[in-house]
Amino acid sequence: MRVLIVKVSSLGDVIHTLPAVTDAQRARKDIRFDWVVEENFAEVPSWHPAVENVIPVALRRWRRNIFKTYMNHEFRAFKHALQGVHYDLVIDAQGLIKSGFISRLSKGLTIGLSNRTIREPMATLFYNKVYTVPWTEHAVDRVRQLFSRALQYEYDPEEIDYGIDVNRIDASSEISKKADKQVVFLHGTTWKTKYWPENYWRHLAQIGTEAGYKVLLPWGTPEEKLRAEYIAQNNERVEVLGKQTLSGLANYIQQSDGVIAVDTGLGHLAAALAKPTVSLYGPTNPGLSGTFGNNQLHLNSSLDCAPCVKKTCAYSGPGVTEEYAGRSFAVTPPCYASHGPVEVWHQFESLLGKI
Repeated sequence: MRVLIVKVSSLGDVIHTLPAVTDAQRARKDIRFDWVVEENFAEVPSWHPAVENVIPVALRRWRRNIFKTYMNHEFRAFKHALQGVHYDLVIDAQGLIKSGFISRLSKGLTIGLSNRTIREPMATLFYNKVYTVPWTEHAVDRVRQLFSRALQYEYDPEEIDYGIDVNRIDASSEISKKADKQVVFLHGTTWKTKYWPENYWRHLAQIGTEAGYKVLLPWGTPEEKLRAEYIAQNNERVEVLGKQTLSGLANYIQQSDGVIAVDTGLGHLAAALAKPTVSLYGPTNPGLSGTFGNNQLHLNSSLDCAPCVKKTCAYSGPGVTEEYAGRSFAVTPPCYASHGPVEVWHQFESLLGKI
C-alpha cells in the first residue's frame, strides 16, 4: 500500500506526525510512505524508516512571486514528482488550504479532517473523504486518530514512539566533543511573547555551569545569535554553537544530558529523541501542542490571562520585576515570572533524577 503524507510545516507540526507513521507501520506491514514537506524541514521525515521518499516543496519561497513560480522549472519538477505515483491514499495531516491544494494536485484518494475540526475549513473542498477528530485532543493524538481511521487500524494511545532511527541522522556535521555533563538551552522561538527573558537565560547558564554542566546555545537567526552571545558572556563553560543543520542540532541534543526550552520546534525534536526536557510555557497551551512523550516536563504560567495564545502581550496588571546581578529588570512577558531560573534548574535536576 502506497500512501502520501502532506504535512509541509512547521518543524513542530512535522515532528508531531511521526508517531502516526510508526503506528501505521506496525499495523500495516505492507505500507510505504512518501511525504511532502517544506524544504527547510526535509531532513525530518527521512529519519523514519517507513518513509521511502521525501518530496520537498518551497511554498515559503514560491509565494513571494506566485506567477513566476507557476511558470518556472522548479514548480514543474515538484508537480512531476508529486504526480509520478498513483497513491492508494493521500492524507493531508496539515488541514490548511495550501496543503489541501497539494493533496488534490497529487494522484490518489484524498483524506483530511472535517470542516468542524480543521484549521481552515475551505481545505475540505479538496478532499474525497473527511473524518472528525476532537479539537480538545493534543496535536499528536489528533494526527494518530486521523491516520488510524483512514487506514483502518487500532493503536495504543498510551504508547508513544516517534520512530526516529538515529542512524539515519546525518552524522557528517562536525560537533564538539561531549563534556561530562552537558545541557542544551533552546532559547529561540517565533513569537516575541514566547521569549524567556534574556537575564533569566544568563542566570540559568550561571547556575548550570556552577553545577558542573557545559551549556550549549544553538541559534538560527542573527537575533538569536546575539541573544546566545549575551547569555554566554563571561562564562567559559557556555558555548555558542556554529550555524547548524537540523541533523547537526539533533546530534547535539542526542548527546546531551537534557534540554531546557521555550515553546519552539526544536523542543519537539528533543521530545522525539526522548531527551529529558523542561519546557517553559507562557502564552501557549502545552495540553494542545506542547512537547509530547517520555521524560517531558511542562512549566506553565500561573497568571490568570495565560495561556492567551497571542503574539502580542495584552497584560494590563501590575508590573513584574526581578533581581539579577544586583539590578532589577522588568519580566516581559510577565507570564514568565511564575518560574525563575532557580526554580527551572531545580525542576530540571529533579527530572534527571527520576530517569
